[in-house]
Amino acid sequence: MKRAAIPYLGLRLRIMNMLEFGVWGAYLTSMGGFLSSHGMASRIGIFYAMQGIVSLFMPALMGMIADRWVAANRLLGICHSVAAMAMGCMGWMAMQGADADALLALYTLSVAFYMPTLALSYSVAYSSLELAERNPIKAYPPIRVWGTVGFICAMLVCDFAGWQQSAGQFLFSASLGIVLGAYCFTLPTSPTSGSTGGWKETLGIKAFRLFRHRDMALFFLFSMLLGVALQITNGFANPFISSFKEIEQYASSFGANHANALISISQISETLCILLIPFAMGRWGIKRVMLIAMVAWVLRFALFAAGNPAEGVWMFILSMVVYGVAFDFFNVSGSLYVNHRTDESMRSSAQGMFMFMTNGIGATIGTLAAQAVVNACVYSQPAGLPQIEGWRVAWLVFATYAAIVAIAFALLFKNEENTINNENT
Repeated sequence: MKRAAIPYLGLRLRIMNMLEFGVWGAYLTSMGGFLSSHGMASRIGIFYAMQGIVSLFMPALMGMIADRWVAANRLLGICHSVAAMAMGCMGWMAMQGADADALLALYTLSVAFYMPTLALSYSVAYSSLELAERNPIKAYPPIRVWGTVGFICAMLVCDFAGWQQSAGQFLFSASLGIVLGAYCFTLPTSPTSGSTGGWKETLGIKAFRLFRHRDMALFFLFSMLLGVALQITNGFANPFISSFKEIEQYASSFGANHANALISISQISETLCILLIPFAMGRWGIKRVMLIAMVAWVLRFALFAAGNPAEGVWMFILSMVVYGVAFDFFNVSGSLYVNHRTDESMRSSAQGMFMFMTNGIGATIGTLAAQAVVNACVYSQPAGLPQIEGWRVAWLVFATYAAIVAIAFALLFKNEENTINNENT
């Protein structure tokens, strides 16, 4: 790829990341609180699972289009514009008192176009950095930090504006999405192959040939298994922490009344952990970095089981801190690993495959299974202490699952370093 002078590239990519994750942060951790407070607690799982269901096909489809026909930055702008309009309609319908089915239909349309943007934003950043002859492994993490800053800011705006349990969070997300949709068209244009190859290439099915490589197959398998954990705390942490308001001794605690502010510590931790990724990847390699992430997920869930928003709030805070390691050492390092192992002819498709396995299959299974666990352990109990005890059991179930995945990964995964492309797959 020929080097090009790209003015203010770092600043432009930072703004993209701030808006990309601000759109998500506006509702991701508080939507569960909205649903719970509007009599839809039993539907939390299906709402969050919908992100995974659409990720079964939309990221791969959009990745294939970006590889072949439409520059990734332009496709990113189109996707954000459509997602924002659907999210805005959802917010308006929620204000009119629409039922869960109507809201779910609009939410599904929104996330169907939002979820591919996570992989597309990686592709835009990586291709731009490589065009400027900057190493993505070193240059991207400090840029990606600003995505987390955007996520935190959006969370806190929703918290202190009083939108945690209202439709305001969806309208705020939509407004950010409209701005980002327009902004994406100003970003550096990513190259496309203009391929007119056979039907397998046209449909992006060649990305599945990555599974012919044992290490990549295992990497994607364990990405799916760890992806099960991704949305559990996003969907259920807010209702869990807020449920302490039903108990007199915790009712006036800051954490119980400002769950989003407490959860935002997780994203603050992300900003620091992202900066560790170049060091961690260079010193330990993908296997140890992923294993560290898996152990962090065990701690994330176990500390939720043990803590409370008063004298045990330090355990909640520690859980938020280890989340940065759990999320970044898995998501960001995994994306960099996929970028490193594939050549530019199929990178967007490969990133789509990573999303397919994690936010698609993994997150779908995880949120639906988590809802079943929470229904059995929590919502089958009367409000107050019985539900709190049920939450503790549920978090321990999740921690045990993460521990089993970590042990299996340590025993089975071995990393290879050869680059994979369309010709040798």
